[in-house]
Amino acid sequence: MSITVTTWSLEQTSPADLRPAAEPAGDVRIVRAEVPSPEFSRFLYTAVGGDIRWTDRLGLTYAQWEETLSRPGVETWVAYERGTPAGYVELEAQEEGAVEIVYFGLIPAFRGRRIGGHLLSYATARAWDLGERRPELPPTKRVWLHTCSKDGPHAMDNYLRRGFTLFDTKVEEEPEVATPGPWPGALA
Repeated sequence: MSITVTTWSLEQTSPADLRPAAEPAGDVRIVRAEVPSPEFSRFLYTAVGGDIRWTDRLGLTYAQWEETLSRPGVETWVAYERGTPAGYVELEAQEEGAVEIVYFGLIPAFRGRRIGGHLLSYATARAWDLGERRPELPPTKRVWLHTCSKDGPHAMDNYLRRGFTLFDTKVEEEPEVATPGPWPGALA
């Protein structure tokens, strides 16, 4: 069985494009995971993406996760609410000063609490200053991402509110794949 998936690509071409969200109430902190950890990154990936069918990294080996996370210009930023991981963003520097927001999302229990807008704002600002913080990289000239019709219902609106603009749309048929969530049986 297959499903129709629409993928939208969005970008910012200047730091001035960013329209930050208000910070959420309460004890919400965003911290960079400075030590590449395949275990922690896989936890975040499955916890955030399990119910919205993220599957592209599920088959990676430990060594492949480690290689991906250790590349120059890859950063993982984690939002915590009162010490508990709430969501994350993975940035990746690319050629010619582009930085992709490769993954972004919240664990389901933390959605709808204004953490997502704040996390996206913070991560986009970190994408814009990535070259300043990492001198081996060129200055950032563009921040981009993609989202699709499988993502949460508020994803596109959050990106547009933060100042991203649409530059491409693709519609494809994909096989429908059941995802296990953070652990097998989690969605049952």
